[in-house]
Amino acid sequence: MIVAKILAHKGRDVFTTGTEMSVADAVRLLGAHRIGALVVVDAARRILGILSERDIVRTLAASGAAALDQPVRAVMTEKVVTCSENDTINEVMARMTKGRFRHLPVVENDLLVGLVSIGDVVKARIEAVEREADEMRAYIATA
Repeated sequence: MIVAKILAHKGRDVFTTGTEMSVADAVRLLGAHRIGALVVVDAARRILGILSERDIVRTLAASGAAALDQPVRAVMTEKVVTCSENDTINEVMARMTKGRFRHLPVVENDLLVGLVSIGDVVKARIEAVEREADEMRAYIATA
């Protein structure tokens, strides 16, 4: 299975922000939508960074409550690992495991077109394994 199939099922909507939003406002946005990361983009939807719960916790630990007044650009992860719609689930899982992150923006022609989370990837992998098991049982039953 490839990333495009995950996006076809879950949708392509991605919560994004610009670099000037305060961390406090970003925290409210994350909480309101029950999500773990915001992709930081410019007006053309080119990725500038990603702001995850981990980035926020790290900044709070270092700066205390004053961190909430900082702009997103000061705390976001700037070097963002991405994937394409044609990447396989196994490739994406390996990338997430190696980088120890849970959100992977999907990029085509340098523009953000979706986001997959580790939950999306694990769910898709489990569905694929269950489908394979069902096919094996059907094959054995007809043999």
